[in-house]
Amino acid sequence: MNSEIFDKAQSIISGRRLRAVEENERRIREINDKIPQIREINAELFNTGRELISLIGSGGNSAAKVEKLRKYNLEAQKMSRTILAANGYPEDYLDMHYTCEKCRDTGYCGSEFCECFNQICGKLSADELNKHAQLSLSSFDTFDLKYYSGPDRENMQRFLTFTKDYAENFQRNSKSILMFGKTGLGKTHLSLAIANTVLSKGFGVIYDSAVNILRNIESERFSRDHIAETIDAVMSTDLLILDDLGTEYETPFFNATIYNIINTRLNSGKPTIISTNLDFEGIRRRYDDRVVSRIVAAYACFEFKGEDIRLQIRKENDT
Repeated sequence: MNSEIFDKAQSIISGRRLRAVEENERRIREINDKIPQIREINAELFNTGRELISLIGSGGNSAAKVEKLRKYNLEAQKMSRTILAANGYPEDYLDMHYTCEKCRDTGYCGSEFCECFNQICGKLSADELNKHAQLSLSSFDTFDLKYYSGPDRENMQRFLTFTKDYAENFQRNSKSILMFGKTGLGKTHLSLAIANTVLSKGFGVIYDSAVNILRNIESERFSRDHIAETIDAVMSTDLLILDDLGTEYETPFFNATIYNIINTRLNSGKPTIISTNLDFEGIRRRYDDRVVSRIVAAYACFEFKGEDIRLQIRKENDT
């Protein structure tokens, strides 16, 4: 993992924990001011807590007294929760509220990195890759159905509704999507509109042309240091968008890498969006029966039809 990304992730985790502590202290001050009875309970809990630590540290035959103090603390905490509820507060109002309850905003679960820490690193890695992407994000608002007619328009209305819902309700286990059809029909526009919305929700998204991503992977794979930052990020990101699949050079390495990406992400339940000018037969001829098989079985597949929008716009501008 890139050391700069690791340090940034550590900083984010530390910031989360600091905010949790500060918010907890603010709530304690608020309740102490508004509900004196709880202030007295909290003071007593603090004193018994110190006594417990002292008894445990001293050793000796103090088990009975330790157990008695623990029971007293539990009863005091229960009373505090009851008083909070009676005054219109949630019972857990004075509990520490972490962004990640699993690791309590430390980034670690035991000796392993917590899932939340890995997700932060994944998002930071994706953001770094996207700085060099050949594509720019787009919006659903600028997708115009006027360039489609008849059944094609009906299909595109359905695709537009589906992709909007998909983006708004995106989860890390959302379905993968294949958009295929001739060039200039809106495949890239809709996939990058999805990316835009999903990014705004805080998920990690990598979006770029298939050829650019594959070149980066190849460059790292055959470099002197054999680094694998791109392939690691591609495999772990919440959403991967491969645009213009099939325009890359046809090499055994690229073909094997495409299958590896599709298969690995499906096996780990991570969604991928692929746009391509190839149809199913073209994908089969270009790659491998296994690629088509995996896509047909697990992807939502949409065929784009109509007249090239860019040609239509050019005609409009010429008139």
